[in-house]
Amino acid sequence: MGKYGNEVQMNVYQQKDKKHLPVRFEELEKQARQKLEDGPYYYIAGGAGAEDTMRSNVQAFDRWQIVPRMLCNVEDRDLSVSLFGQTFPYPVMLAPIGVQTIFHPEGELASARAAAAMDVPFISSSASTHCMEEVASVMGDSARWYQLYWSNDREIAASMLRRAEEAGYSAIVVTLDTPMMAWREHDLENAYLPFLSGIGVGNFLKDPVFCSKLEKAPHEDMKAAISLWSQVYGDASLTWNDLAFLREHTTLPILLKGILHPDDAKLALQHGVDGIIVSNHGGRQVDGSIGALDALPKICDVVQGRIPVLFDSGIRRGADVVKALALGASAVLLGRPYGYGLALAGEEGVREVIRNLIADVDLTMALSGKKSIAELDRSLLVEANQFTNTKEENYENLPIRS
Repeated sequence: MGKYGNEVQMNVYQQKDKKHLPVRFEELEKQARQKLEDGPYYYIAGGAGAEDTMRSNVQAFDRWQIVPRMLCNVEDRDLSVSLFGQTFPYPVMLAPIGVQTIFHPEGELASARAAAAMDVPFISSSASTHCMEEVASVMGDSARWYQLYWSNDREIAASMLRRAEEAGYSAIVVTLDTPMMAWREHDLENAYLPFLSGIGVGNFLKDPVFCSKLEKAPHEDMKAAISLWSQVYGDASLTWNDLAFLREHTTLPILLKGILHPDDAKLALQHGVDGIIVSNHGGRQVDGSIGALDALPKICDVVQGRIPVLFDSGIRRGADVVKALALGASAVLLGRPYGYGLALAGEEGVREVIRNLIADVDLTMALSGKKSIAELDRSLLVEANQFTNTKEENYENLPIRS
């Protein structure tokens, strides 16, 4: 219990003369644009095609509005959530972002240290420049999950799962929506794919099974290693029946990331997965896709609390987090904002972005009349058109989803 937001807010006010990152997401993104070259910037900031899905993600939040309640005694708040037998102090974790060294030399190591310092779980990407063991080594006993890009070479995929478990990762996040990379116009115009330069393939270069398939060690023939990576990176032939393979090779909880259709949520339940992450990859994979938040309520209605449903794609501010949690998410994943923080100020930048978001969540929740994450549900929200299309603004008669 505490007053985290009030404390952070006052601290920022009292340090106005000291250097700090922008508080506003838009300014954070603007400064990252000024610092990064075109290739790295658009790799994180851009999306698939015309970027309609990125816009849909933001617009989806606008369709829901918070209806604050008064005189609710929110003096002390509890932001904690429980997932897979662990209790975390905040409902936020860092989403898997690949090739972070293109934003800052320390890349994933800086982000992982920041997550550990802020007591926020870090989801380490398969596409990291620093391998999963190196990431684990800077985190101590702090919570970390491993995100798997499922290789079409089953021996390599099994090796990745085994290594994650041995390195102290406590869950496996299987990204389903990226068996291949989408048509990303900015990246194509810049002819920018960092993997071809050996950036973001650290987990493969340190994998004993992957290396056993090379005639020479990666440091002796990087070109051959990258060529093999390009051949084994993903698997577009996977079906639901293949999930049994994961169970054979890990005892960790398995979450499926990229679920948007309620029928896929039903299939996930039928196949015994441990969690779902509602996500459209931040708009980076399918242009013209449904906004992730638009998919969340229907998926939660299917799941009915039987397994955790997490959410990402479009989280920018505390109100976004509160809305996602009220619509049924167990926790949210933060992506681009912390990537920009990393670009601007390394580990300290990531810490500051996390701190500011959590403070915003705390204050928004309290000002909405709720004192704990457990109290957030759909009764807190209305759809925007319920106000604009209602002739008589009568709260008593206004249809509020519960």
